[in-house]
Amino acid sequence: MASGNSLLIFTPQCNEAPDSNNATLDKRNGHPVLDFAINEIGIFSDVLPRIYSNGGITAYVHYAMTSAEVNDIKVEAYIERIGDQQQDLDADGFAAAQNSGDITVPGTSGLVDIISIAFANGAQMDNVVGGEGFRLKVRRIAVAGTDATGDLEIRFVEIKET
Repeated sequence: MASGNSLLIFTPQCNEAPDSNNATLDKRNGHPVLDFAINEIGIFSDVLPRIYSNGGITAYVHYAMTSAEVNDIKVEAYIERIGDQQQDLDADGFAAAQNSGDITVPGTSGLVDIISIAFANGAQMDNVVGGEGFRLKVRRIAVAGTDATGDLEIRFVEIKET
């Protein structure tokens, strides 16, 4: 498989809400969205396709804002390898967070924007390989002094080999 191909697409309905600080399922004009206030989390799990050729990956977060039309947001993402005898399901084992940097939200509430968060192959991806289960945790974090108001509404998360 050539790098640059999509591997997985997560929708709001795929969220496996954590016990606390969980993002909430909502709708915007009939479109399912996952609403994130600051420090709220969404978790998505799947099996990394076997066609993955051991490059890095990028998570593309397709989002809109409930009400904000100014200021910034920041999103971070973590990967946890669940593979063959790699993770005890009684504990979390996410690799270190990778983040988007400060992102200026669109000038119109509801307008979709796409944030990219890159992971290098190896430790940043918790060493997950094709054919292994994994979880992707997405969290909205505070931006000092410039947080956009309202919820971040995630519509899709695309995982692409880069």
